[in-house]
Amino acid sequence: MPPWSLISPASRGIGFALARRVLQTTNGPVVATARKDLGTVKKELLEGLNVDEARLTVMEIDVLNESSIANVAAACKNKFPLNSHQLQFAFVVPGLLFPEKSPAQIDAEDALLTFRTNTIGPMLMLKHFFPFLPKKNTRQTQNDDRESFKGLPAISTVAVMSARVGSITDNKLGGWYSYRASKAAVNQVVKTFDNHLRSMSGDNAMAVTLHPGTVKTDLSKEFWGSVKKEKLFDRDFVAGRLVDVVKNVGVDGRGRCWDWDGKEVSP
Repeated sequence: MPPWSLISPASRGIGFALARRVLQTTNGPVVATARKDLGTVKKELLEGLNVDEARLTVMEIDVLNESSIANVAAACKNKFPLNSHQLQFAFVVPGLLFPEKSPAQIDAEDALLTFRTNTIGPMLMLKHFFPFLPKKNTRQTQNDDRESFKGLPAISTVAVMSARVGSITDNKLGGWYSYRASKAAVNQVVKTFDNHLRSMSGDNAMAVTLHPGTVKTDLSKEFWGSVKKEKLFDRDFVAGRLVDVVKNVGVDGRGRCWDWDGKEVSP
């Protein structure tokens, strides 16, 4: 079945770079999402790329609003009928950080917003988009239609953004209570979702989480000064590495967290 890709959100930061990377390295349709200014986002995503702009559709999703997710999923069902298309490559990458350095800095509303953005938002994306993934009995067509699958992972893969600080065994510094906890939680959500895919899709679909490293985006701007120069990455560099990691992990790496360099992040 013909493949398509999803990047959400794609209006800035790593998501923006991922959408451009997928457009450059694959041949199929790409759905990118943003909360607002869809026309501007589409123009910026296509700027300087030698690709058919008809391949890119930008739709409105706010991960804090489940109805917006459901609406886009419904629109995608019309655009990519479930019986004739499959979601082959998906990046779900919303992120929010309040860097609490001590327990006294924890704010209940900020913590709740962090979980709604970093954990519940991706969980709702999985809820509404898992029907687009192939089933066990779906005939895989990569060998029959190599051009459509060019640049895509051999296995339909959903990749959700996590972070190394979500690792409990790696936590030796403390702090960042809400962010750490939300990323640990999203690792569990994706592991549980991958277990579902084992039953529903067998080896035709899988899910992983990703750690991008420290990237020069608005999310990490406050901490650039404390990061070694060689460990502070450009978003385009990271996007390329993450795309390659997802393509290369393979079914043996399913349900786990992988960093930008292809190394596993311990739970």
